[in-house]
Amino acid sequence: MLKTRAATRDGKPATGGLSCYITPAGIEAMRRELNALLRDERPKIVEIVSWAAGNGDRSENGDYQYGKRRLREIDRRIRFLTKRIDNAIIVDPAAQPRRDRVFFGARVTYATERDEERTVTILGVDEADMAAGQVSLVSPVARALMRAGVGDEVKLVTPRGEEMIEVLAIAYPPLP
Repeated sequence: MLKTRAATRDGKPATGGLSCYITPAGIEAMRRELNALLRDERPKIVEIVSWAAGNGDRSENGDYQYGKRRLREIDRRIRFLTKRIDNAIIVDPAAQPRRDRVFFGARVTYATERDEERTVTILGVDEADMAAGQVSLVSPVARALMRAGVGDEVKLVTPRGEEMIEVLAIAYPPLP
């Protein structure tokens, strides 16, 4: 059975939804990683595997076994990055016309019920880094904050339960 993707009105293939959104900086980072794997790391590992294969018994050859394993990891990552880049929907947060509401790319400061103030930036799935205050567009906090304005109280649903949070500030990158 042949699997096909549903097409949008303009004839382009439909994508996987929110998990495909990414900023221009995020897509560039993915492209740099893909190029580094293809141009630097993979050729080095192929050379090591070729050299190790010429040394005889492959079953007890650590360089060969490690090299083949690493080559599979690299190829898996290359396939993943290629698919993510092909399906990416690039959105520049600086071009957001409605800066009074929370949308993709917004830097949001909010207060919790415990009067803790937190600031997060809502980015794509591949860009999220909680340690840096960057949350995924599909995370519970991002879903709760979407379309909220300054002063709005929204319900945040987490595994620990429900909590009301208040939006204190919304910021976007400056216009280019």
